[in-house]
Amino acid sequence: MGRLSGLKFYIFTIAGAVCWGLIGLLIAPLYARGFTAWDVVAIRAIFTFLILILLMVLFYRDQLQTRLKDHLFFAGSGIFSIALFNFFYFEVFSRSSLSLAVTLLYTGPLFVTILSWLFFKESLTIRKGIALVLAITGCAFVVGLLPSGQESIPLTTLLMGVLSGFCYALYSIFSKPVTKRYSALTITTYTFLYTSVFMLLTSDITTKIGQFQYVDVWISAVLLALVATVIAFIFYTTGLKHLEASKASILATIEPLVAVITGLLFLGEQLQGWQMVGIVLVLYSAILVTGKRSIKMNVNDFRENQT
Repeated sequence: MGRLSGLKFYIFTIAGAVCWGLIGLLIAPLYARGFTAWDVVAIRAIFTFLILILLMVLFYRDQLQTRLKDHLFFAGSGIFSIALFNFFYFEVFSRSSLSLAVTLLYTGPLFVTILSWLFFKESLTIRKGIALVLAITGCAFVVGLLPSGQESIPLTTLLMGVLSGFCYALYSIFSKPVTKRYSALTITTYTFLYTSVFMLLTSDITTKIGQFQYVDVWISAVLLALVATVIAFIFYTTGLKHLEASKASILATIEPLVAVITGLLFLGEQLQGWQMVGIVLVLYSAILVTGKRSIKMNVNDFRENQT
């Protein structure tokens, strides 16, 4: 019974990644209407925060109470992770392809594993290392970077992709210390509060209000915020609350599979034999990482701050 109870946290993490995998499908119409990558980050952040704060005020008002010093974690997650990783990710997508963007984004688990070892003293086990290598290798097969290695990637695009992975990793690092004190909904709401404020101050989204006369812009913006952000982050943060940050990030490599399947079904892309190999590798890495001693939380360094 305990194992079944623990399994749900893996399912939550994977469900969050599935929702993230729909991002490419949802932002394509926004690019078609002339929005830039930075504009799209602003749209995602602002719409997400509005949905979250409405939900919190109506149903979970008591969960809005937080400690002032914890806002350093919320702000760090909202600005250095959410805002920047979205920008780099969307910029790579606009310059090349969704497949390349999502593959470079998934250098993130590597950064999470290293940073979790440094800050949370999480163990660097052989099993975890093998799962990580399989996940990254599988992603490379899925998007065609392997086995031919003939993709021509400009250095700036490659750098932005790696930076998207690094900033993506920072979400787990900034959020992990406060997962013992707050619900996933509280963490996500305050994270996007700071993302929204930052984006309003740095983007030109207020000068493009006229673009919201189009129905497809509203549909894309709302679905991007509700499905690919609110639901996705709540699922992922709930899983993160009970799993090691490195394990959660490896499980989230299901996202590129969803992105490829989305492209196959809706964008007319074709699935090659090597991509099937990649899908198997990523799925196996997820199975491998959910093996022995699945639920373990090494956050002793932060326990003295709990209320």
